[in-house]
Amino acid sequence: MTVALRGLSTVVPPTVLVQPEVRDVFAAQPGLNRLAQRIITTSFDVSAIETRHTVIAELSRDAHPDDPVFFDIDSGVLLQPGTKARNELYAQQATGLYVAAGRAAIDATPGIDTADVTHIVTVSCTGFYAPGPDFMIARELGLDAGVERYHLGFMGCYASIPALRLAKQLCEADASAVVLVVSVELCTLHLRSSNDPDTIVASSLFSDGAGAAIVTAHPPEPGERALVLDRFATRITPTGEGDMAWKIGDHGFEMVLSNAVPALIDEHITGALEPLFAHDPALVDALETDAAGRAVEHWAIHPGGRSILDKVETRLVLSEAQLVPARDTLRDYGNMSSATVLFVLRHILDGDAGAGERVAAMAFGPGLTVESALMTVSG
Repeated sequence: MTVALRGLSTVVPPTVLVQPEVRDVFAAQPGLNRLAQRIITTSFDVSAIETRHTVIAELSRDAHPDDPVFFDIDSGVLLQPGTKARNELYAQQATGLYVAAGRAAIDATPGIDTADVTHIVTVSCTGFYAPGPDFMIARELGLDAGVERYHLGFMGCYASIPALRLAKQLCEADASAVVLVVSVELCTLHLRSSNDPDTIVASSLFSDGAGAAIVTAHPPEPGERALVLDRFATRITPTGEGDMAWKIGDHGFEMVLSNAVPALIDEHITGALEPLFAHDPALVDALETDAAGRAVEHWAIHPGGRSILDKVETRLVLSEAQLVPARDTLRDYGNMSSATVLFVLRHILDGDAGAGERVAAMAFGPGLTVESALMTVSG
């Protein structure tokens, strides 16, 4: 049975953050020591990010709310709302993005409409509410009352790949299944001023966005651009459990993102690809001879940061062109956690990828966990 990812769509909130301007705001916060100020300047300047998006309208140049919660533009001070206030804004803002991305994916899939959707899989690690986003999508899009709903929560940046794997498994169990997968991450809700290096790095990278797609065994229409989902693999590295983590604090969710992460990925990425390539002798040989970049034409690497992409490019001997989708996504949108790899895949589909060419997708998250997928372009 052939199961394909179709109608891949992305959505971002309207408020745009310009990286140098955000750097200057963070650098001007009271209470920072000299080391923190130096780390802020370096982290923002070497991030390879130009713009990001946020649901926090107060961060807009034109916003002057009477009672600011996150940012007082008149004083230039970043405020410190509690986790409750941050999560309440998540509940307010996330639903619209879930619904918009889900609707866009359905509209972009020829021959599929809302009445055909049998399952929903939602993904997020940046907020919680119940009834949750899966329920809100079903209600707002008018899906069947019996639609099956699943939510993958708090897994981190790699979670969209397990969501696609689950969607494929649902389709393999039921050939008539039409699975709507939607990832929404509002990472900027948890950014704050701090002297802690991990918090500073997170503030220089993370952003908000949504991605969605239809996964189904219903064949694509002639000429439709889609991705056949061939295989998936997961790998937990033997070290690194404490180097990437996501915890709930009193003033939002707290990211641990140590400077050891790029080196850990560099050390273990080849081993993480071995189970993905194991069923294809040509791919195994390519991996063993540093020719993976020639065996697989396109690489959808989660751009967790510029240094991570640099390590992946060097270790797998990829060409600069093969990293363009990931680097462009990082430049224009920042790191949107689990939604980001969907943006990279969209970039590949919107580019010059030809029918029959292979795509390897990889994303990294807490654990340290590496999730990967092998796909084939159709259409």
